[in-house]
Amino acid sequence: MSDAGPTTATATEPDYDHLLRSNLQRVFNERDPARRAAAIAELYAEEPVMYEPDAIIHGRAAIADVAGALLTRFGGDFRFVPEGSALGHHGMASLRWQAGTAGTAPTVTGIDTAEIVDGRIARLWVLLAL
Repeated sequence: MSDAGPTTATATEPDYDHLLRSNLQRVFNERDPARRAAAIAELYAEEPVMYEPDAIIHGRAAIADVAGALLTRFGGDFRFVPEGSALGHHGMASLRWQAGTAGTAPTVTGIDTAEIVDGRIARLWVLLAL
């Protein structure tokens, strides 16, 4: 057994910040169901899984439904806003965010942590701090 030391990744890392910000903007802030579905088809793997504190959501359509229901529940001015830049490497990335109505204290804050496979979100953990 040789001690060759660390190896260098040969594959180019995806733009984690762009991917996770696009997820907030184009999926979780998108009120038009057709545009939301198109964004999910672009950003998510074929069979994604989203882990929320109280549920596990399977599939693109179910994720679209969850995003739409959140926007309906909290009203037209409710928005998810990223905090800082996403951090990631080797297929794992995280982005802090806050959500609420502009001009008021955030209703909720959290961190999205995603497993990225072939440049798309395969699994997403939504970590909430209420």
